[in-house]
Amino acid sequence: MAGFAGYILKQTLCPIHGPEARFRPDGLQDKRSTSVIKRHTPRDTRGSPEPQIQALLARFWRGPKADRRPGAEARDFRKRKIYHWRPAGPQKREDAMNESYSASYAAAGVDITAGYRAVELMKQHVARTMTAGMAENIGGFGGLFELDTAGMKNPCLVSGTDGVGTKIRIAQLLDKHDTIGIDCVAMCVNDVICCGAKPLFFLDYIACGKNVPEKIASIVSGVAEGCVQAGAALVGGETAEHPGVMAEEDYDLAGFTVGVVDREKVVDKTGMRAGDVLIALPSTGIHSNGFSLVRRVFRVESADLGAPIDALGGKGLGEVLLTPTRIYVKPVLALLEQTEVHGISHITGGGFYENIPRSIPDGLCAKIEKASLRTPPVFSFLAGTGNIPERDMFNTFNMGVGMSVVVPGGQADKALTILREQGEDAYIMGEIVSGEEKVILC
Repeated sequence: MAGFAGYILKQTLCPIHGPEARFRPDGLQDKRSTSVIKRHTPRDTRGSPEPQIQALLARFWRGPKADRRPGAEARDFRKRKIYHWRPAGPQKREDAMNESYSASYAAAGVDITAGYRAVELMKQHVARTMTAGMAENIGGFGGLFELDTAGMKNPCLVSGTDGVGTKIRIAQLLDKHDTIGIDCVAMCVNDVICCGAKPLFFLDYIACGKNVPEKIASIVSGVAEGCVQAGAALVGGETAEHPGVMAEEDYDLAGFTVGVVDREKVVDKTGMRAGDVLIALPSTGIHSNGFSLVRRVFRVESADLGAPIDALGGKGLGEVLLTPTRIYVKPVLALLEQTEVHGISHITGGGFYENIPRSIPDGLCAKIEKASLRTPPVFSFLAGTGNIPERDMFNTFNMGVGMSVVVPGGQADKALTILREQGEDAYIMGEIVSGEEKVILC
């Protein structure tokens, strides 16, 4: 495969976070931690990536008596770290898994072999997120990233963390787990782009009642897809099995991202003026906020989520609710490179009334024409079913606008052209006027 970038998945085996109970007599290990810790482009990039991965793993493992031949099983018990991959020779991976099996730990509800299997299944997804900054592992316990600040006078790191809230329950009810990770990435990277920062890397955390490898890998596949859409590397992750604390079928997902922006190019509200134009970037639907209200209104625990609904264009309620959050990173970065931007808001929980004011300075107000909004039918269906007042809808949901951007009035047409070239069906939804209310819907 041309241009294949090799990678290593690591498992850390520390007293708290490692999965291997045999390495300590007290058996205090409780979780599996994985990080992508090496990016390297092999000389021979032809053919299947598996032999290249094996060669890289053998090359970069630093055990005192490592067999560095491609496909060799490399382990270092003294340093409490272990790298696993499928051997190229006759030795079976199952042998290594059996060697590290702990019957006592399994009896407590933690299956460490399931963690190994999940890592194997997710490798192909993590590999899709490779970027130039992924660096060689040094310490063995963290994912490294080489920061390229060329052309920046004063680089600033910007961080963001979030989860997907109770939307995760929809995924569980549908037994469809390969898109919820996109939501997790979106909620983080869409936040950091609001100040103009380009997301560099991402880490995820999954807590589950029982580690089902195929389910965990499916979740991570969505995380990887979100990273690809955002141009960020998936440099690490954690899966924690919580028997006795969470039901076996339950899980939760959260993430963390770091981006970078030159200090002089940070998007703030200081340049905003009356007469600026407010541009809407459409949402794909409800995105990842307000689902406690959504679930109560639609009684999702007992509803037929697959039944077609005329009000939703013949789609099932479950399909509509699980639609992934749109990621706006690349269109917004293109906009920032080519035009002047005075403010950006990610419309999440709190809707218009909480999020748009965050990018509006004192003395100015965003005047929004409700008639201009292109609101997906799920919102009217939700409001009608739950008898939710309009004010509450705009104070809870994005109402069809996932992100708003403020640009000078004279650059509005140019901004719309740029965004549309990037695949965004952007449109003008209002203007900036003098006032103290911050947001007016009329």
